[in-house]
Amino acid sequence: MNRVAGTQRGLSKFQAPEVVFGPGSIDEAGFAAGRLGARRPFVVTDPGIVEAGWADRLIDLLRAAGLDPQVWSAVSQNPKDHEVRAAYEHYRSRGADVIVGIGGGSVMDAAKGVAVVAGNGGDILDFIGVDQMAHPLPPTLMIPTTAGTGADVSQFCIVTDTKRSVKVTIMGRTLVPEVSITDPDLLVTMPAWLTAATGLDALTHGIEAYVSLAHNPIADLHALAAVEGVCTHLRSMVRQPIDTESGAGMAQASLNAGLAFSNAILGATHAMSHQVGGLLDAPHGVINGVLLPHVIRFNAPCHRFVQLARAAGLPDARDGAQAAEFLATCVEELGRDLGVPTGLAGLGVSAQNIPTLARTTLQDACLTTNPRPASQEQIEALFEAAL
Repeated sequence: MNRVAGTQRGLSKFQAPEVVFGPGSIDEAGFAAGRLGARRPFVVTDPGIVEAGWADRLIDLLRAAGLDPQVWSAVSQNPKDHEVRAAYEHYRSRGADVIVGIGGGSVMDAAKGVAVVAGNGGDILDFIGVDQMAHPLPPTLMIPTTAGTGADVSQFCIVTDTKRSVKVTIMGRTLVPEVSITDPDLLVTMPAWLTAATGLDALTHGIEAYVSLAHNPIADLHALAAVEGVCTHLRSMVRQPIDTESGAGMAQASLNAGLAFSNAILGATHAMSHQVGGLLDAPHGVINGVLLPHVIRFNAPCHRFVQLARAAGLPDARDGAQAAEFLATCVEELGRDLGVPTGLAGLGVSAQNIPTLARTTLQDACLTTNPRPASQEQIEALFEAAL
């Protein structure tokens, strides 16, 4: 990738939306949408967010700003290609303009998918890969209700190709939202399992971004802050979701992690996790939590784990290999504390799935920036170790 080559020459770019952060910041949504030119904003959400009352809160704010919101809430966990197609048809038929996503990563990925098709035509699966969008997208405003996915600030859109049962990656600068509103108050309605899953996702983003071949000094700062924030606040947030300090800490960690991986990309954990998620429609962050310790140990020779272990609050290590082992053990202990399965078998993966999962992993863009090259045989061995 040119991004990797540029980073090795000492060149780097840092891409980010306008970020509005803090308790009560959702109140800025109507004003922000209006500044983006909205008249009939298209609100993408899901049934859980509707039930929690956040969708209605947003709609009221948009209407108070003189706007006429159009709503689409038929988004499921791990958004599907057919859901994006249906949402786009609704967007087009209603004459909508600015796209507003309120929810977790699935909602925000679906919202980005609608923007891709709205700006470029065709089908969402036509844009798999890097910088495949030739035309501008409608403006987007993202409001996360979870702390971990980073989709509100990233240049990624992840969609499930239902015919092949794989998650595909669509990536490009144009996918970075114009505005991100991160309001920690919205996190209190997350169930404990989702808090754990999205928190593990944020931790994976921070670790993989820091050791990525495409890392850069600005992304490094955000990656280390994300790891420190998750390790400091995630356990307490799971136990006490109304703890405002933990909620604000995890909201900040998620934002840091999103800014880090959007600019430094990811690695083998995500490349593998996408395949499991596409096959089983399982929670992305949980899969990451299972796979991450194994990938850390595989990547140990990259020697960038000393700073990560320190950020996680672990003892100083004598070298990168020991730091990697400390960090892998720390992630395993965190997963156990949060009730995450200890192996992929607990999520429904079988040994028979491994060759196919390994083969499709090799096609995932995230593997390109993993700090250590991996063959199909090595990927299969990682899946077997994680089973």
